[in-house]
Amino acid sequence: MSIAQRFTRTLSGFALLALVACAPTPHREGTGEYIDDSIITGKVKAALVADPELKATQINVDTFKGTVQLSGFVSTPESIPKAVALARKIDGVQSVKNDLLVR
Repeated sequence: MSIAQRFTRTLSGFALLALVACAPTPHREGTGEYIDDSIITGKVKAALVADPELKATQINVDTFKGTVQLSGFVSTPESIPKAVALARKIDGVQSVKNDLLVR
């Protein structure tokens, strides 16, 4: 086996290892999913900030594989369904987990 063939096989092995390392699992996102979730999180936060009745600085938004989790505090009970509805309107949101509390 020539040096060029060994180098090619070694390089192919590293490339395959890199692809497997970036693959998603049920408990870990792939690179593309992480970027998609970051975009969804940003859009949900922007929608919450744009609403004058919600205190967006007191609402935390986390996204994992399209599932948005809202946590934190709102000032009125009516604000909870409003925040959930705003999050559901965003493209890419598959479900919304509501952990908001009234303070």
